[in-house]
Amino acid sequence: MIKSKADYKRYLKQDALALRKVDRKRPRLYGDTIWKFQRCLRKCEYHNSLSKSMKLLHAPSVIYNRIKFERLSIKYGFCITFGVFDEGMAIAHRGTIVVSNHARIGKNCRIHEGVTIGGANGSMDAAKIGNNVFIGPGVKIVGDVTIADDVALAPNTVVTKSITEPGTTWGGVPAKMISAKNSHANLSPYLF
Repeated sequence: MIKSKADYKRYLKQDALALRKVDRKRPRLYGDTIWKFQRCLRKCEYHNSLSKSMKLLHAPSVIYNRIKFERLSIKYGFCITFGVFDEGMAIAHRGTIVVSNHARIGKNCRIHEGVTIGGANGSMDAAKIGNNVFIGPGVKIVGDVTIADDVALAPNTVVTKSITEPGTTWGGVPAKMISAKNSHANLSPYLF
């Protein structure tokens, strides 16, 4: 969670590394749409960490970035709230991604389109996902489950029970372990 300007800068740097953007400090004017969205998300998270008096002082910037974030969310199909993802987030492609505001996702997560992470049966509880997790296209993570570090979830996997074995690959409906390989091959090499 971003609590200071130093945290904000660290998150931006780690997100850029996760997105494999090591040759530039800022997104290009045209293109780099995912990077622009993630930077706006982090800016809004930073604004949330400010005290009330600082928010008032920075009111135009706070309002501008909130409006920009909402527009980008709708445009790209992302439903991601503040404070859910730790540093090193990498959204692979534009497309529908829905993440509950009660979910907690660790460092260096790579997430693809068509993913839903949410509660079940009207519960507000959602997944707690560890560090270095790869979430493939179409994955559904439902309910109050825990996913260990270094786990890879194959495309269209449905997770309804906790995955406690770190460094494994899971797939199928419902999710079953399909390999003892970890997620590192699917993540940015600049993170390790």
